[in-house]
Amino acid sequence: MKVHPHTRFVLPDALNAGEPPEARGLRRDQVKLLVAEGSTVTHTRFDRIGEHLRPGDLLLVNTSGTLPAAVDGTSVTVHFSTALDDGTWVVELRDDGSPKFDGRAGQQVELPEGVLTLLAPYHSESNRLWIARPPVPDVLGYLQRHGRPITYNYIGKRWPLAAYQTVFAREPGSAEMPSAARPFSFELVSQLASQGVLIAPILLHCGVSSLESHEPPQPERYDVPAHTARLVNWVKANGGRVIAVGTTAVRAIESAAGTSVNPSQGWTDLVLSPDRPPQVVDGLITGWHAPEASHLLLLESVVGTELVQRAYDAAVQEHYLWHEFGDSCLLLRG
Repeated sequence: MKVHPHTRFVLPDALNAGEPPEARGLRRDQVKLLVAEGSTVTHTRFDRIGEHLRPGDLLLVNTSGTLPAAVDGTSVTVHFSTALDDGTWVVELRDDGSPKFDGRAGQQVELPEGVLTLLAPYHSESNRLWIARPPVPDVLGYLQRHGRPITYNYIGKRWPLAAYQTVFAREPGSAEMPSAARPFSFELVSQLASQGVLIAPILLHCGVSSLESHEPPQPERYDVPAHTARLVNWVKANGGRVIAVGTTAVRAIESAAGTSVNPSQGWTDLVLSPDRPPQVVDGLITGWHAPEASHLLLLESVVGTELVQRAYDAAVQEHYLWHEFGDSCLLLRG
């Protein structure tokens, strides 16, 4: 299914963040923050986000930790994307930074400690992602021994796995960092808590993000615990705002939403769009997404196309930085 966001912009190469803010002399929480609400766009810094939040607001944070999910083989690099319930994995083969489309069922890829065997395409319409049998049963341990963080061409050099973890990371499982939460520091979390902003955990393990333009997100494993569901319902009933930290948190909480939010876990293939708006979230904290990415549809579903377009136009004009090491945005429904 092709999905097309309405937001349009051109991303200059100079706005791709090629290194963590720490390498640019900044703390995590000193990246730029654009706040868009109603007709207003405000330019500030992430460590001042509390000025735009109210006591009783609830932040939903993804506790998924980032895996060292890239393993270099003898001829290709394998990106381990998603663990399936039967012990197989969804993987992507890459060569010189580009995806390979010439995989075939039964193909064996030489990796450290053995071979990875391609079993079948993950989607019948594309050879980009494959269901594969890994070299060893304990893939998380294997990745700790042989893997490195997934990187793309805009990253100038390799950074340690710690650069790809958020302060909320508890359970390893994401092929790529749930990066909306990266600008949070422990000091900022403490400051927000002391001003009455609530924080609740939610889990969604991210697969690889390197999909074609217009492709919807892949099914991903999520968990909305009972205490988070109760807190969301209480905040909504008492006039607070539920603000998701990242598109992953939006997708997880909305997968648990009916007439109220219920504890829920499993796999979600939910795709939010202006035609399928969220029932729970009133805003979100997010990084900046690439042109035509399906994530833009989710942003439009939360706050409307006009506000998203206004925010992206302002971000390009004011030279905000994109991607996992870039700047941040707070979008609030007016």
